[in-house]
Amino acid sequence: MELHFAVLLFGTAGLFGKLVPADPATIVLGRTLFAALAIFAALRFSSVSLSIVPGRSRWLLPASGLVLALHWVTFFHAIQISTVAIGLVGFASFPVFVTFLEPLVSRQTIRGVDILSALIVVIGLLLVAPSFELSDAGTAGLAWAVVSGALFAVLTLMNRPLVASNSFMVVAFYQQITAALVLIPFALPLRQMPETRTLGLLLVLGVICTALPHMLFIKSLRALKAQLVSIITGLEPVYGIALAALLLGEIPALSTLLGAALIFAAVWLATRAHNAPVRP
Repeated sequence: MELHFAVLLFGTAGLFGKLVPADPATIVLGRTLFAALAIFAALRFSSVSLSIVPGRSRWLLPASGLVLALHWVTFFHAIQISTVAIGLVGFASFPVFVTFLEPLVSRQTIRGVDILSALIVVIGLLLVAPSFELSDAGTAGLAWAVVSGALFAVLTLMNRPLVASNSFMVVAFYQQITAALVLIPFALPLRQMPETRTLGLLLVLGVICTALPHMLFIKSLRALKAQLVSIITGLEPVYGIALAALLLGEIPALSTLLGAALIFAAVWLATRAHNAPVRP
């Protein structure tokens, strides 16, 4: 339930690519900075130490923060040059990458249900995709969104060993602050101070649509396989497309609805097939 709630909030975040009048680097800088501050406050309130376990976490944490920054920049760029629906559905391709990458890093066997679920997601993407002409803005947006999905797949696999030995809140904090620091050189030079409305939107994006779901998402990786998490996260475009239709007037076509239905089917199939043990 925590994972589903996180995915719903992540789906809401896609709308800010259209609502915030700023370039992707500035949006992600504001998002990660406010998220880091919110998570830091939560850590102080709960008296959780900021220390991390020595070992590979020392380099894996900052590396994952860099991947997070790249993921969100490509994600918002995809939405700004196309639509919320195209950006979200392209991003939803990431379960395909996870399905075939996870066995390489964890020595797990690829199950037939994982391949079937990934194929269903791909079919859903094909139904939603615009024309596949390189000059088409929608096609370019879809390509950037798929890159964003590939980066998120890598991030998901990096998070699993991190939360196995560190607090999920600490992992989320260091990833957010690293992403913010990485983006400062690209977002601040020659930029004016954002308007009050823009700062307000970035605050909501950073705290409600980033800090809270990011912590819940990372926490879920303690109990669930990355493959199952990736399939459930495939619901993000479904939530995002519905919200874009309600709030931005981006009414989805029939093919978009069919693609969303297939993504739902993939989530149901993976959820029924996996019986992941839950650790206290």
